[in-house]
Amino acid sequence: MADDVDGAIEAGLMTFTACGCTGGDAGTIAPVMQAQARLRTAWDARRRYRLRQVRLARRAQEREARRLAAVPASTDTASSAPERPALPASAAAILARAKAKAADRSKR
Repeated sequence: MADDVDGAIEAGLMTFTACGCTGGDAGTIAPVMQAQARLRTAWDARRRYRLRQVRLARRAQEREARRLAAVPASTDTASSAPERPALPASAAAILARAKAKAADRSKR
């Protein structure tokens, strides 16, 4: 079969080297050399892809480690310092006045 690349690889396609014993008939060797070049290109691309995937995974792990290091380790609120209020005091006072004013309007 002319398209049996797997069989050609198992038979030693990638170890084939032109020896010049064909009497200068490059037409018979050219398809073999082209197949070798295509396979090398594909294998190099696959290697680069795998290295890139490893590099991206490593970066993601480093990013996750930095993110976890930035989060406070203790989530126990009883032993930690009291949390800040959700609103500053002045904003809380304004909100309280607005709520009182709205409650007064609804009574009318």
